[in-house]
Amino acid sequence: PVFTNIPGLKIVSPTTPADVKGLLKSAVRDDGPVMIFEDTKLWSVKGMVPKDPDYLVPIGKADIKHAGGDVTIVAIAGAIRPALEAAKALAEQGISAEVIDPRTLKPLDTGTIAKSVAKTGRLILVENAHRITNLSAEIAATIAEESFEHLRKPIIRLSAPDVHVPFSPALEALMFPTKENIVEAARKLV
Repeated sequence: PVFTNIPGLKIVSPTTPADVKGLLKSAVRDDGPVMIFEDTKLWSVKGMVPKDPDYLVPIGKADIKHAGGDVTIVAIAGAIRPALEAAKALAEQGISAEVIDPRTLKPLDTGTIAKSVAKTGRLILVENAHRITNLSAEIAATIAEESFEHLRKPIIRLSAPDVHVPFSPALEALMFPTKENIVEAARKLV
């Protein structure tokens, strides 16, 4: 959140190997400053990477990782994995979740999110950052300002509690939103 307040700075946070390549190349070619954040929860992710040396992912364009029509889930950085797992679990329960990966945190593609919310009428924001002043707060405020008429239910934000991240991996795992948290939130909205 600190860096998003710097005018002119672009911030990307890729979640797939292909997006890492495409956003990194776009960042290098950009005329302005671009920060790239990687989430350690994604280090083990494997995937195809285009061999094209000119493969680019546009800065400022979100990616719909899973199409759906009942609820929109916007998952930031490492929260994408539990969000996609939740979408699969929800599909088994007859709930169709659209999962959006912003990929670029600034400038934020609010158009893609707003279009999805207009379709679903419901929004869940999932982020591993602490709740106060995180990116989800900005997305929630923007959707409330610009797409309020499309919301059928209140926006739900899932994030880390306002405590220090524990050193113990077992305790740390309890801090962040899980597939189960996301499924429960979606069931409340649908």
